[in-house]
Amino acid sequence: MMELGWAPEFWHWWVLALGLLALETLATIFFFLWLAVAAAVVGGVVLLLPELSWQSQAVLFGVLSVGAAIMALRMMRSRKRLDHDHPRLNQRSAQYIGREFTLVTAIDNRMGTVKVDDTTWRVHGDTDLPAGTRVRVVGVDGVIFLVQAVGESEASS
Repeated sequence: MMELGWAPEFWHWWVLALGLLALETLATIFFFLWLAVAAAVVGGVVLLLPELSWQSQAVLFGVLSVGAAIMALRMMRSRKRLDHDHPRLNQRSAQYIGREFTLVTAIDNRMGTVKVDDTTWRVHGDTDLPAGTRVRVVGVDGVIFLVQAVGESEASS
């Protein structure tokens, strides 16, 4: 069996934890954070039990790292499954689907504009329509509303 002659002290683990946190800020992959937590916990254990051998410290670090990573993975998966009251919260243009607006400029060659509050949005329609026509947003393509004349969707169905 290999003998080191010394065992890491608690502050060694805390320095490792700080280094892993620094690496996390550079990498931003949300992985080194959990290793840093494991190193900090091992440092706390070594502070309470200074006679702990380096082999035990290494095993504890490995077990805590794997456990923290598994816990983080489960936590992230459960967050993705949550249904929100506002599923389009960060998709500003998608929030307008189903709303009706009046054309500011005519749809000519399939393109026109509508005014929404203090913003002008480009719209794309399948048919040319004069300015002043009421249109309903039926979809979004990037920052362009896909629209139909109000009453057109009822007539085509």
